[in-house]
Amino acid sequence: MLSFEDGRGVSAVMTTEKRGGGGMSEQRRTRLRLEISREAARLFWEQGVAATSGDQIAEAVGLSTRTIWRHFRSKEACAEPVVMQGVMTLMSVLRRWPRESSLEDHLLAELTRLGHEKPPVDLADELLAMKMIRLADTEPALRSAWLMACDQTEREMRAIIGDRLERPADDLEVRLHAAAAASVVRVLDEHIGAAVLAGGDLTEFQDVQALTRRYAQAIRTATGGAVGDPIG
Repeated sequence: MLSFEDGRGVSAVMTTEKRGGGGMSEQRRTRLRLEISREAARLFWEQGVAATSGDQIAEAVGLSTRTIWRHFRSKEACAEPVVMQGVMTLMSVLRRWPRESSLEDHLLAELTRLGHEKPPVDLADELLAMKMIRLADTEPALRSAWLMACDQTEREMRAIIGDRLERPADDLEVRLHAAAAASVVRVLDEHIGAAVLAGGDLTEFQDVQALTRRYAQAIRTATGGAVGDPIG
């Protein structure tokens, strides 16, 4: 069983939950959901969704099955937190995009910086997210987890693009641009994940400058040039 960042296990968190009269802080709830999601994703990848039960997920994490259902509506939903981890880095980068920078320059600067720091999402979680995205191609029940992550990406894009264009997030043009940009992120993430898991030639993805240019140019093209350039 994996440990939480603060060095305490699931049992410690559950003990704290009981001591608090059944209450759990949002931070601890998020950590617990991610811990469950990691183990569920590992089981889904190793033995398939159909062969994985809620009882097995609970046993892997060291919790009761009832606790699993308290945090997730179904076993397939257990994949959602780890899949969301796969889009967190890019969204956090885009939220810091200065108006005076092009998307290419900003992505390059941010990803270069992150390359010298502890990444916001562990590489193990990134790989698990890739596996779940890949598995969603053949496991329709998991597709909803990936589509929910894509929907969250689109919602984030609305706020980012709306702020950049100085228009409301629910403006029709902003929503269209956000949908187009989110689709670009989805397709590229699926493409890169498939290549990584297939053990293919990853040269094109290891060149940070080329990779950031690819994302930026695809987003600019998809939005008809409305998103990507500096704003004075």
